[in-house]
Amino acid sequence: MSNHIFTGSGVALITPMKSDGSVNYDVLGDLVEFHVQNGTDAIIVCGTTGEAATLSEKEHCETISFVAEKTNGRIPVIAGTGSNDTSTAVMLSKSAASTGVDALLCVTPYYNKTSQQGLVRHFNVVADSVDIPIILYNVPSRTGCNIKPKTYQELCKHPNIVAAKEASGDISQVALIRSLCGDNLDIYSGNDDQTVPFMSLGALGVISVFANICPKEMHDICQLCLDNDFAEAQKLNFHYLELMHILFSDVNPIPVKTAMNLFGYEAGECRLPLVPMSVQGYHDLKDCMEKYDLLSKKVK
Repeated sequence: MSNHIFTGSGVALITPMKSDGSVNYDVLGDLVEFHVQNGTDAIIVCGTTGEAATLSEKEHCETISFVAEKTNGRIPVIAGTGSNDTSTAVMLSKSAASTGVDALLCVTPYYNKTSQQGLVRHFNVVADSVDIPIILYNVPSRTGCNIKPKTYQELCKHPNIVAAKEASGDISQVALIRSLCGDNLDIYSGNDDQTVPFMSLGALGVISVFANICPKEMHDICQLCLDNDFAEAQKLNFHYLELMHILFSDVNPIPVKTAMNLFGYEAGECRLPLVPMSVQGYHDLKDCMEKYDLLSKKVK
């Protein structure tokens, strides 16, 4: 495969909310500019970190359209359009494709716990409905469903299924996927702290939560890997490991939205059923951000 959707750091963008719970498009626009100006290589909108599961279909489609228009082709935009219902995934995918996004991110159907054959049929139906590339999203800790390596091998036969965001946490699985699929399927790490080992196996980058607050730093880690300087990438990765981990000290995206509020953006709270961090968790996060000298660089 010669044409990659992106290489490097793709931010799993938060969806900022107003105090009444509605999407804050003014801040969302500011975040797009922040990432374009600070080295982010792609924007992923309406994924897990973007609280897609609690957006209405109207909000979902409007948020994708807004980000695509605001980015205006400066870096790739990938729209999250997965669903546990195949017809809904098709509808969201068609809507997103019509906005001019560069690719789609399609999570495995959740709760249904379909079979591997069900995954093949589901993703092929979605891929048949659009004419833009699709990144499969495998995050079994959230969905209860794992895409097995041989299933990837079957899925990447479809010309529109070109990549995978692997958040299974299983390095051995990634190695087998690479062995079976080769250059027919690009891989992106779905976990910040596994970016370097994934890229040592041939992954092209990461779809990152950490990049919300440290876009340049995540870009630099990926670029070092792409330049085959894994020793320096490892050093930088180890330096930021504590910060990466504290962003998952509570259910994502609770900590990262809290961090963005501390950083000076009006990110708001997560929608229910997600609730604010505990007092202790909040102070631990703030202390960690201070340790990395992030709060001295707050947005004014």
